[in-house]
Amino acid sequence: MTMRAVRVLAEQNMASYRMPQSLIIKESYPLPPYSTVIGMVHAACGFTEYMPMQVSIQGDFASSVQEMYTRYEFNKNMSYEAGRQNILMQSGDQNYGMTRGLGSVELLTDVQLILHIIPEDNTLCETIAHGLKYPKNYLNLGRWEDLLRIDDVCITDLQEEQVQNNSIVLACSAWIPADIEENLKRTVRLKYPSIGTSYRLHKTYEISNLGLRSWKETIPARYAGCGTVIGKGGRLLTDRTPVVQKNMPYADREVIPVFPA
Repeated sequence: MTMRAVRVLAEQNMASYRMPQSLIIKESYPLPPYSTVIGMVHAACGFTEYMPMQVSIQGDFASSVQEMYTRYEFNKNMSYEAGRQNILMQSGDQNYGMTRGLGSVELLTDVQLILHIIPEDNTLCETIAHGLKYPKNYLNLGRWEDLLRIDDVCITDLQEEQVQNNSIVLACSAWIPADIEENLKRTVRLKYPSIGTSYRLHKTYEISNLGLRSWKETIPARYAGCGTVIGKGGRLLTDRTPVVQKNMPYADREVIPVFPA
């Protein structure tokens, strides 16, 4: 099986891919989730409706730091109480209270990413590649201020093949969807240097008539660290287009494994 994809090599100075369940401390995923990458692609290309696609996300970061931010708490059903809230808001005859304080957000530093975007309609590859090279606005991944620097965009062919002679060792961390992981583990072809964390990552959502967003599709996936081994006999999608940036993972390697979801 062969399919076309847009491969993106990118970097970020600092980024935070917030875990939705984290509140007081805004923790970050180690890699951007699928919905974040898909949203970035749609923004870059100016798509006004959802274009079905799969994405493969790999990358690494140097370290993580914490940064303070101004945090607001507001409940429209809570009236103002002096000493409890420190901001008074008024709407007509009603007084509402808001609390302003400090929160902490986790930031990843020196992020390097390898993204494969596989549209369901493969004729969109040229449109997506052009949009990423010449975006309609500055690109970000994570928060609005987390600027994304695109180092290379190319259209490549992905080939499903069997690992023949030598095992494939991941040159960087990756999201491995549960279905791909299970297929590899059934033949004892997937070995982790250490146990990876399992996540349920958002991919697509729908908006109700009230303007509320609800997640429509989530992907169970494992965070596989750099050094994970895919042994001989395992079958997976591969990208054999050379990586020319010497500072990027998979430079000078013949095969890049791809894990679409």
